[in-house]
Amino acid sequence: MDIKEIRELDKKFIINTYGERPLALVRGEGVRVWDAEGKEYLDLFSGIGVNLLGYGHPKVVAAIREQAEKLIHVSNLYYTEPQVKLARLLSENSFGGKCFFSNSGAEANEAAIKLARKYAKREKTEDRGQNERHEIITAKGSFHGRTLATLSATGQTKYQKGFEPLPVGFRYVPFNDIEAIKQAVNDKSCAIMLEPIQGEGGDHIASGEYLTALRKLSDEHGLLLIFDEVQCGLGRTGKLFAYQHSGVKPDIMTLAKPLGGGLPLGAMLAGEEVAAAFQPGNHASTFGGNPVACAAGVAVMETLLEENLMQKAEETGNYLLQKLRELQQKYSFIVDVRGRGLMSGMELSFAGKDIARKCLERGLLINCTAETFIRFLPPLIITRKDIDEGMAILD
Repeated sequence: MDIKEIRELDKKFIINTYGERPLALVRGEGVRVWDAEGKEYLDLFSGIGVNLLGYGHPKVVAAIREQAEKLIHVSNLYYTEPQVKLARLLSENSFGGKCFFSNSGAEANEAAIKLARKYAKREKTEDRGQNERHEIITAKGSFHGRTLATLSATGQTKYQKGFEPLPVGFRYVPFNDIEAIKQAVNDKSCAIMLEPIQGEGGDHIASGEYLTALRKLSDEHGLLLIFDEVQCGLGRTGKLFAYQHSGVKPDIMTLAKPLGGGLPLGAMLAGEEVAAAFQPGNHASTFGGNPVACAAGVAVMETLLEENLMQKAEETGNYLLQKLRELQQKYSFIVDVRGRGLMSGMELSFAGKDIARKCLERGLLINCTAETFIRFLPPLIITRKDIDEGMAILD
């Protein structure tokens, strides 16, 4: 099909939640994709950070093919090897604990919200009434998903408009402001939930001092600390997990986007004591932990660890930041450049949508978020030559 036919069928049969899209992609390899007309694009956004290892990575493709030939799906009434192998890899390379697998970041965050409330209502809760502790403090500018609960947790009203009444139980505070969180804590609080780097909010980085203070505050008040690493986790920032930059360990962490190598897969990790609050029947997912998706996840994790792609992300990420700062010196309307590893971007003094569109016309895929922030989430396999090519187009 050509783009015209695809667009017509989309208009007729697909609910219009994404608007009209400029092209139809049909093939990808490495850091490049091709559209239905055969035009090539350099992808510095990698499917909103999903294609961490690029398109068609041989280890991921082989893992998917091998597992699909054995067993595509089985319910969670039975064990599967890929699921337990991936859980072990995640646990042993993070803060320990146990995993619950889902299909997306929103579902992983939904599980975290449920677990935090369930844990707060466990037996022998001290000081406060068991049924009162349910509120979760989140940050303004955050993004935690599109389900009703995660939408309510998201500290951006533009995503919530039209879906009221939203589930209650969330309090929003300014990001990186420990005093604001101290004032927000009350007898109903059960957890603090935030992204170590706010992706959709414009790559705002939580300071190490802020995270350290959050850990101390959580411990003092018996709150769970939840880190949403759906976008910033799995090597993108130069560490396997973004929390490792500060050394502050969460009680619960959520992952998704790149975890399944392009297949739908999310995960919630929780320390063993916290995880024990979930008992059989408390939570479930028909497709969560699908054997093919988990096999792909094992390939992603093994590749990250064996090829030390975190170091590569740090080195090439620093190079990308350097190139963005060179552009900032050249153009006065670039008011800020920020990021960590291969999760970075530039703040403009005007709306950046047209910049992203004009880059696309010239064969470069990037993204504009928060109206004025041009951001980059390239695959970790990107080279300096690729970055130079992309920056030349952007320039």
